This record gives sequence, structure tokens and C-alpha cells, in this order.
Amino acid sequence: MKSKEIRSKITDKAKLELSIEEVEVKKPVGNEVLVKMQASPINPSDLGVLLASANPKTLKKEKANFPKVSMDIDKSHLPFFSKRLNKSLNIGNEGAGKVIETGKDSKHLLGKIVSVSGGSCYSQYKCIDPMNCLEMKKGINPKKAAAGFINPLTVLGMVETMKIEGHSAIIHTAAASSLGQMLVRVCNEDKINLINIVRRDDQVKLLKSIGAKIVLNSTDPDFLKNLIKAIIETGATIAFDATGGGYLTDQILTAMEFATSAMEENSPISIQGYSPYGSSAYKQVYIYGGLDPSPLTLNKAYGMNWNAGGWLLFPFLTALNEDRFEALQNRVKKNIDTTFKSSFKKTIGLEDVLSLKYIREYARTGTGSKYLINPQIRSANK
Repeated sequence: MKSKEIRSKITDKAKLELSIEEVEVKKPVGNEVLVKMQASPINPSDLGVLLASANPKTLKKEKANFPKVSMDIDKSHLPFFSKRLNKSLNIGNEGAGKVIETGKDSKHLLGKIVSVSGGSCYSQYKCIDPMNCLEMKKGINPKKAAAGFINPLTVLGMVETMKIEGHSAIIHTAAASSLGQMLVRVCNEDKINLINIVRRDDQVKLLKSIGAKIVLNSTDPDFLKNLIKAIIETGATIAFDATGGGYLTDQILTAMEFATSAMEENSPISIQGYSPYGSSAYKQVYIYGGLDPSPLTLNKAYGMNWNAGGWLLFPFLTALNEDRFEALQNRVKKNIDTTFKSSFKKTIGLEDVLSLKYIREYARTGTGSKYLINPQIRSANK
């Protein structure tokens, strides 16, 4: 079977090429299933592969037998993309669609709506192992199931990480995102204290309207003071930072140090209990996104018992035992249209992904700006 899909390539001439190419999709055998892809979100993690650091203002159409455009990339960035130079990559970390054909061992999935992961989701058809599928309950359409993997399992992964590492509350940045809203709902359901950090007052109102109890605006003059107070109230010593740059990680660790020092009986804040190593409480910030492209700055004003590092969903899931992973999936499946619901600004077609008009829109990573691709249509305007 032929299938059209979005592909991205960075050339050694400092060009990023986006194209729609036709590929052959294998017939499912064994337990494999063939999914007709009908909805796939453009997540921030997809944008890194799709557009890299290309300048949309330089977009131009290329002569080819298939739709193709190119954009310029700063030549100084090429070393960062050395492993993908001149390689055409398929894109799309997750999506959803209908199972239209199966191998002999997966007949029970025929005709079912499934959420899928594993790459190449910006494609009309995808042959995949059922291990990368999540069968949806009756009444759930592909649009509702489109974001059934990355954000829901990231949220549950954060909560699991908190529990496994012995923390009792969470700090989350860029908290007004779709993922952030899911985390608010999960923490409320599980009675976990959550400190939400946003950048605008309207985002504060949004999160409070869905039940968030602590929402701080990082642009407020008293932000650090308010964060210290919130950490003392909740005991939060683990954070998940989606910005990945600038001073926010540093501010969180600083606030954790002040708060935990104040809470300790022999506090380094008091002269009698002074310790050159800071508080004894372990402080952890995980960076799981890169919304802030500026360098990450750490002033190390938080003693010695701290860590800042990366957190990735799939390595975390791989480390889970099978029963626990299945339990997380079942929770997502049961609550895909409530706790884990997602909203999208617009649904576009494959050709729209190559359009300057839509590139300018879907490249934005702000709250409420996420786009959905339906690979079965050429364009939202046709």
C-alpha cells in the first residue's frame, strides 16, 4: 500500500527541506496492525525534528515531483545537526486512527480506534506493533485519542518519578500547557500538592479555573518569595521544568534551599546550625523541555545536595515493570476524554504543514496554540 507522509531533511548546504513523499507501507503480519492515521498533534518535541532552527521567513518552493519547500538554517548551527545531515526523517511522535487491517494474531483490533506512538505519525497509514497502540473505549474518535500517549504518560511518569524518588509534592513550569492542565487534574485526583509556575496573569486564572490551588507568576516581583513560601507549605523538593534555559531552574533550586533550610531543626539559616554544605534535603529539578533557547544558568546557591538533569518519557517507561506500565495505560484509556483530554486550535492537512501561513502558527508553543494534522486531507482549505 502507498502512503504519503511528511519528511524533514537538513542538508550540508544549510537548508531544511520539508516534503510530502510517497512510501510503501508493509502489509501487517503476525500481531501487527495497519492503522489509517486520522489525527496527529504537533507537539514541541515534534517541532525540533520538523523545523529544527530553520527561519520560516526564508521559505521557498522547490521544484520536485512532490510538494517540497526549503528554509535556511544558520550555518553555525550545522554541527548540532551533524547526525541528521542529508538524511530524510519521518516525523510525528504520536497520533490516532482506525485499524483497517491486521495480522493473524491481532484480529481483535480490526475496526478499533487506537492511539499510537513510535514515530512516523504524520503519515496516511502506519503498520505498527500493538505494543505501541492503545485501544480506545467505545465512543472515542481519533481527534480525542490523538494525544493519548506523550502528554498523559509524561504526566503519570512525573507522578511516578516523584513517588519512586521519595518526594511528596511537585513543582511544574510552563504549567498552563495542555500537559500542565492534565497534571493539575491528576494531582487533584491523587491528592498531591502541586506548585504551578506560569508567565502571565491569564494563565494564573486559567489554571485556577480548573482547580489548581497554587499558581505563581514568574514575572511577579515577589515570585521568589512566594515560591519559597509555597515550598514550605507543600514540602516540594522535585520539579519538572519545561523551559530548559535561562534562570528558572536556578530560581527553583534557590527557593528549595531557602525553604528546606528554614524547615530543618538545625537550619543553616541560623548561626548555630550553620553548614557550608547547605540543607540536608535533596533537591531535584528535571528538565524535560526546551521552551527557553537561552543558556541554562545555575548560580549554585543551594548547597551541595541537589541535582539538575534531563528527564525523558520513553527511557522512564522502559524501566517500568509490565504490570505498572499497563496500569498507567489503562488509566489513560479510561480517562482520555476527561482527565487527559486535549484541545487543539485547528486541524490541518499534509500540504498545510509546508505552508508559511501555518508554519508561523503551529511553530508557536504558547498555551492554546497546538495544531492537529489529519493526514487524510490535503489542506484545511480544500
